[in-house]
Amino acid sequence: MRILVVGAGAVGGYFGGRLIEKGEDVTFLVREKREHQLKEHGLHIESIHGDFQCMPQTLRAEEKAEPFDAIILSTKAYHLTGAIESLHSFVGEHTMILPLLNGMSHVDDLIEAFGEEKVIGGLCFVESTLDEKGNVIQTSPIHDLVFGERSGERTERIMSLEQAFSGTKANFRLSDTIEQDMWHKYLFITTLSGVTSLHRAPIGPIRETTDGADRIKAVLSQAATIMRNIEAPLAENIESAQYDKISQMGYSMKSSLQRDMEKNLAVEADHLYGYLLEAAEKQQVKAPDLGLIYGNLKIYEIANK
Repeated sequence: MRILVVGAGAVGGYFGGRLIEKGEDVTFLVREKREHQLKEHGLHIESIHGDFQCMPQTLRAEEKAEPFDAIILSTKAYHLTGAIESLHSFVGEHTMILPLLNGMSHVDDLIEAFGEEKVIGGLCFVESTLDEKGNVIQTSPIHDLVFGERSGERTERIMSLEQAFSGTKANFRLSDTIEQDMWHKYLFITTLSGVTSLHRAPIGPIRETTDGADRIKAVLSQAATIMRNIEAPLAENIESAQYDKISQMGYSMKSSLQRDMEKNLAVEADHLYGYLLEAAEKQQVKAPDLGLIYGNLKIYEIANK
């Protein structure tokens, strides 16, 4: 199976590298700067699950190539429009597009660009970053990529993809409930990223205070209410389950959004929070804590233009 990974950063570089390590045919679609870096120094993964390095195949958007069997989309939401524009010549009749973005609005964008049948469901949980040399640094026991047909069916193509993903040094898992899995992650990320970025602190100190613990519960409740009103398939007890999960996280755990803010990088304010608040306005639902988080991110964006 020919696999194109869009982006060779902390997420795409990690999972794409693990697939290369296994022996799969992987190409990275990259910009000029990252291509130069990879061609000069190679792809380096430093991980508690084992280090790996290679000289990967790379491709630029303006270059030509035959359509790929599967495309793993690992960009940030603010790069999605550009990524979609760059992909058209690499998408064939039977190409599967597997997005790993947080949130849900990108699914509609991909369907509009490539059609309902091309887009499958996906998400990932991995704590990884690029160092100053462009090496992928992966530091957590969790390195999960979950995928599946959005219909929940076990189709021939999804079983072929599972076969390609099997046997790697990362946890690739086929799910029959990927739509629900994606919404659950959206709820979790909305809460964890929201409270840590708002308070500029790891999760431990936040949940130790009454106000912090109450805010975690409020964000979970407000986001879940909005999601259920737009018929997201959330589990009945998901708020309490996710609060328990957040309560058990390491004291010094920071969200990737918070880390991006610490580095003065772009954030996904509209993709994660604007989307929910727009739905809340249509529903005439009040979501003050979500609004506070969104306002904090928009002020950050203005200050960092």
